[in-house]
Amino acid sequence: MLKFPKDFFWGAATSSHQIEGGNNNDWSVWEKANAERLAKEAKNKWQDWQKGKFPEMLNSENYISGRVCDHYNRFQEDFDIAKSLGHNTHRFSLEWSRIEPEEGKFDEKEIEHYRQIIRALRERNIEPFVTLWHWPFPLWLAKKDGFKSKKIIKYFSRYAEKVGSALKDDVKFWLTINEPMVYSGNSFFKGVWPPGEKNLFSYLKVLMNLIWVHRRAYRTLKKINPDFQIGLAKNNIYFEAYKNRPLNYFLKKCADFWWNFLFLNKTWLYLDFIGLNYYFHNRIRNLKFNQNENKELTDLGWEIYPEGIYHVLKDLKRYKRPVYITENGLADAEDSRREKFIKEHLAWIHKAIGEGIDVRGYFYWSLLDNFEWDKGFWPKFGLVEVDAKTLERKIRPSAYEYAKICKSNELVIISN
Repeated sequence: MLKFPKDFFWGAATSSHQIEGGNNNDWSVWEKANAERLAKEAKNKWQDWQKGKFPEMLNSENYISGRVCDHYNRFQEDFDIAKSLGHNTHRFSLEWSRIEPEEGKFDEKEIEHYRQIIRALRERNIEPFVTLWHWPFPLWLAKKDGFKSKKIIKYFSRYAEKVGSALKDDVKFWLTINEPMVYSGNSFFKGVWPPGEKNLFSYLKVLMNLIWVHRRAYRTLKKINPDFQIGLAKNNIYFEAYKNRPLNYFLKKCADFWWNFLFLNKTWLYLDFIGLNYYFHNRIRNLKFNQNENKELTDLGWEIYPEGIYHVLKDLKRYKRPVYITENGLADAEDSRREKFIKEHLAWIHKAIGEGIDVRGYFYWSLLDNFEWDKGFWPKFGLVEVDAKTLERKIRPSAYEYAKICKSNELVIISN
């Protein structure tokens, strides 16, 4: 039996665009323009077993978010479920395009909507972790080059000041931005996300702007309330050098520096905590990346490698900040691997805690089946299954197993 620290946070995470429905932002416009292309590309992008299991990936409707889970109108029901599962925290994001639909004009009704969401959580004794930006942004900002423009620092600070002031009485924990390396890489290096630009200089510019966006937002929020706890959600990968051979090890260190450490090196003085999102292991062998054994895969074909979370947590010790696991989950439509996935990751997290890593909470991704960005609806990450047609919620068996951990604050290990 592995006991977790007193007052440990247990919960799940979501993001606005992926569950709310009815959004009007740069992503929703991009989806409609690219849905047919994404459906056609799926024929060659995915393995036969994936296409056989999820034929909806070949339909353009899969790639348009639309009403998604209608969480915007059903949040009370969803939080009742979270409460019943023993969650004492919940991470969600604000939808910037709702709050500031026109430049400099804030919609007080939408701010009140998010205030009601936060109070609904508090009524259930669930601590809110509020993310200011989880990738989509208003159309007016897209017309002004979004995060490519230096003006984004000013725009984001104004947005942070508005919502921070409005919600200051109900929120303690804030995350400024989500996965800056993932966003900048997919949107400007690979060019596979909006705006679909493949340009090294734009990529580097956006990355630097994101650093300054976080720093300025941190200072802005601290002026509102010095007691705010402010962090960001950082996706870190466990890069492993095969047999620690010198050239493989050199590549590992380079990858660690660029992907895992660079952004945090530039922002850690402006962090009260680090949010860690962990999904990936990347073994480097014979000077090649992604040479994983892939003994066990998610529906997306991602390797399941729980030990990796231990290694990335150990690497974060250098920053001397508390850590919350702000995302960790898998696509598993049959719910055949989720229980084992959660328990094995938690066992490695517990080991890191025992070795002095200050981990204070775990958010499974995700509470609900949702819209998985350019992959659409077919990957099922939810503790709760959502029927695409009726929107009926159905709690998966693994969610009840996770609930036992949340309620007892301990993990029971059954050895074979």
